[in-house]
Amino acid sequence: MRDYLLTLCVTAAVTYLLTGPVRKFAIATGAMPEIRARDVHREPTPRLGGIAMFFGLCTGLLVADHLQNLNSVFELSNEPRALLSGAALIWLIGVLDDKFELDALIKLGAQMISAGVMVMQGLTILWLPIPGVGTVALTQWQGTLLTVALVVITINAVNFVDGLDGLAAGMVCIAAAAFFLYAYRLWYGYMIEAAAPATLFAAILMGMCLGFLPHNMHPARIFMGDSGSMLIGLILAASAISITGQVDPDTLKLFEGSTREATHAALPVFIPLLLPLTIIAIPMADLVLAIVRRTWNGQSPFAADRGHLHHRLLEIGHSHSRAVLIMYFWSALIAFGTLAYSVHSTSMWIVLTVVFLSALGLVLLLLPRFAPRAPRWAESFVPPRYRRSRPVQPEAASAAVSGAAGTPQGALEDRPERIPVPAGVNGSTAIGHRSRFTDRRKAGTPS
Repeated sequence: MRDYLLTLCVTAAVTYLLTGPVRKFAIATGAMPEIRARDVHREPTPRLGGIAMFFGLCTGLLVADHLQNLNSVFELSNEPRALLSGAALIWLIGVLDDKFELDALIKLGAQMISAGVMVMQGLTILWLPIPGVGTVALTQWQGTLLTVALVVITINAVNFVDGLDGLAAGMVCIAAAAFFLYAYRLWYGYMIEAAAPATLFAAILMGMCLGFLPHNMHPARIFMGDSGSMLIGLILAASAISITGQVDPDTLKLFEGSTREATHAALPVFIPLLLPLTIIAIPMADLVLAIVRRTWNGQSPFAADRGHLHHRLLEIGHSHSRAVLIMYFWSALIAFGTLAYSVHSTSMWIVLTVVFLSALGLVLLLLPRFAPRAPRWAESFVPPRYRRSRPVQPEAASAAVSGAAGTPQGALEDRPERIPVPAGVNGSTAIGHRSRFTDRRKAGTPS
């Protein structure tokens, strides 16, 4: 565990330190697209955050290769090299898209090629465990098609959810944390060496997201762009493929006895094998709903709109930060609930806890305009919007009024007129009051 934590911390530190220079590079190269109709931010924000995340990935793999307890992953398996090859290709396409806005079909083709590159180097699904049957071996074509489909679906699910500041990085970090705990349990609990690459990939993925999040939280100073969202989606899919199609459930000796007993005993293994799908359940649901919605309206499935789940949370009254936290909550509930059930499938308290937390999440959704207030002693540690408003003292109010009344008219006229300063990148030079809502009136419409 110590080596994994060291790899995670180094990856997070490199990603965090490189994000600042990458932001300046994105501004210098003009990688700041104009605000689109579906965007929720108000000022142009630089992208290309995936550059820092990719170098964090490379650093994490390099550090792990030089650690004694993790070096065997590179000696006994070719999966780290396969991951790095596919990640480099998809990252390069993402960088070009962040700068030049590539066509959606070109990106889809690049995703399939990246998955094919990993398959050619051995990172593929070899078999599938089926309850009551056992392990079913897949042919080469079946394994390739299933691997490519899982990679493409995961990449696009993460890409679709990347619509709010810190949303995609936080949700993937939560998913990677749950997946790391499950893979680590298989690796050190059951001594299955085939789970070691997936454990390493999940640790590095957590470091990439944690290092980028401080720069990407609302209000974001930089976006990860497609170079980052497609990259972390591919790593998440690679972790799932490594542990789903490479780890043989027969090594756990769960298929002994009758079919019913073997199936019940294998539940803790079968359910986490679906963990890659459950941890992206919300992005996957958003992806399916987007395709159905656009097709129903006669649009292309790749056409962008403002109908995603995070857009709907904003429309019903949730703030930007609150919408992100709600999405975090549901992602953690699904991922860690599945993980807990995989460890103790016979414990009823896990089901009751998940039900209770689900009810709590529904209550949060029904209270979009509830503004929590921190207690007095904690006000110095929270943002101003969570602090209680302090009453104005009568003496201070009278002094302010008398001061304004005593100001001579000539002094007001002699004051130089303030020249408005245009808002810079992400509002860094915005001065003065600005309306919370944009003026939706068309030009020329009488007020």
